[in-house]
Amino acid sequence: MASGDEVLRFAQDDTVGRGTTMKTGPAIADILKKEGVEYLFAYPVNHLIEACAAVDIRPIIVRQERIGLHMADAMSRLTKGRKMGVFCMQSGPGSENAYGGVAQAFGESVPLLVIPQGYPRRIAHVPPNFNSTLAMAHVAKHAEPITNGREIVNIMRRAFNMLRNGRGSPVIIELPNDAYAEDAPDPLDYEPVVVTKYGPEAGQVAEAAKVLMAAKRPVIYAGQGVHWAEAYAELKELAELLAIPVCTSLEGKSCFDETHPLALGSGGRAYPKAVRQFLDQSDVILGIGCSFTETNFGISMPKGKTIIHATLDPAHINKDVPAKYGLVGDAKLTLTALIAACKAAGATKRDAGPVAAEIKAVADEWLKEWMPKLTNNEAPLNPYRVLWDLQHTVDMANTIITHDAGSPRDQLSPFWKNTAPHTYIGWGKTTQLGYGLGLAMGAKLACPDKLCINVWGDAAIGFTGMDFETAVRERIPIMSVLLNNFSMAIELHIMKVSTEKYRSTDISGDYAAMARAFGGYGERVTKPEDIIPAIKRGIEQTKKGVPVLLEFITSKEVTISVPK
Repeated sequence: MASGDEVLRFAQDDTVGRGTTMKTGPAIADILKKEGVEYLFAYPVNHLIEACAAVDIRPIIVRQERIGLHMADAMSRLTKGRKMGVFCMQSGPGSENAYGGVAQAFGESVPLLVIPQGYPRRIAHVPPNFNSTLAMAHVAKHAEPITNGREIVNIMRRAFNMLRNGRGSPVIIELPNDAYAEDAPDPLDYEPVVVTKYGPEAGQVAEAAKVLMAAKRPVIYAGQGVHWAEAYAELKELAELLAIPVCTSLEGKSCFDETHPLALGSGGRAYPKAVRQFLDQSDVILGIGCSFTETNFGISMPKGKTIIHATLDPAHINKDVPAKYGLVGDAKLTLTALIAACKAAGATKRDAGPVAAEIKAVADEWLKEWMPKLTNNEAPLNPYRVLWDLQHTVDMANTIITHDAGSPRDQLSPFWKNTAPHTYIGWGKTTQLGYGLGLAMGAKLACPDKLCINVWGDAAIGFTGMDFETAVRERIPIMSVLLNNFSMAIELHIMKVSTEKYRSTDISGDYAAMARAFGGYGERVTKPEDIIPAIKRGIEQTKKGVPVLLEFITSKEVTISVPK
């Protein structure tokens, strides 16, 4: 945990900002309020916490900085940036600790505003002082210090403009300790920024439409840009118009109903057989709202295919996957234009029966192979059985679920069938253990009527488990599902010697007891017949406002779905 000693040496008197002239800190709080911010995720000391509380922006104080950024991440995602996720922290160690969370949001293209307190300007660039503006620029869309309180309107306008326009990414506004009490403009003339969208060039759309219509085995690969554009209806309309199968990235998962006859599922490190088979047998792949970023935690694109890449950021075209056709713009505008172009070229709704039957045959065969694990009746519990029962117990349309890195991601994502938009928070380009807890808490604040679940393993809870106390203290009733096999099982095959000689992959803990000690509901489950009753008890506790941790004692399952 970061110490506040360094900041306290420079702390302002608690009367700062209460005079007749508005000061920089309160001015920032006023601007955040005008931009619709409801929560400030934070760790002290940062004087902005008090200024925001004064204008009824609720501070959520975490136990470590990274969790606060993860909560802000989910807030931005689930509200589509309308209620922007904002995080602030102290200078020095607080900012240093926060770096990972900023990098995670950068990797997942999530807009969030990060306001580190900075060292006084006279020593901000003197080593060894940590300068957030410089250090975080590599993982941000924009990084800028407040050099003069009179410039605060221009600085914050730039920040929100970049947050709300173009591809999502963190923005860093560093608040030097000695700038907090400077005079802001009087009056504070700030208006919320305009939100713009742009679409692809008409001739390129017409050309791409003809290619799609002529394709023998087209596939749509949908990314999280469909979520940000809220292009769900348009994606469904194009798929049904041309009878095109749809798969998604992990970030795009839930943007297309996975029970739809044309749904293939999502592609991560593990994936359904239909995803791999249909991509490999395709002749044309339309990537919509995706970056096609090469990653070990996403489905790889087969070579030799005709790629139509439709994305918001032109820098992503030809970055990792060669594209024959490029469409730059908002996913909703792009899909609307493609649909219109197809119809203008004579397209009428095709019979999806044959391709839907093919998808079903592949999916049924694959699922049959996995049913022994999904319905396994042994103890220790098979994690696939736990997640299968979870999926068939919750109200899917009213549940938001996320996973942690490693086995929870790979065991959940291929089999969990989302039916409604953003009922799944996907990630994976960079995989920090413990990410899921903060996402679930942020999701619950953004969508209080939803059951919000994070699935993690005993390695991940070791990174961020203390912040279950944050859920209790801040009254955030999530349901945390822990798959505990007392091992870093995914590492067993690459740490054979160290495990045999030194038990290096062994980890342990009674995490249900930990949850109870923090004031939440904790239950340990060891028998298959107790899985569903425990889940139901957990759901009832969340309805009472109590955070829940269900600890399932599982086998060291390492098999994942990677069909050829």
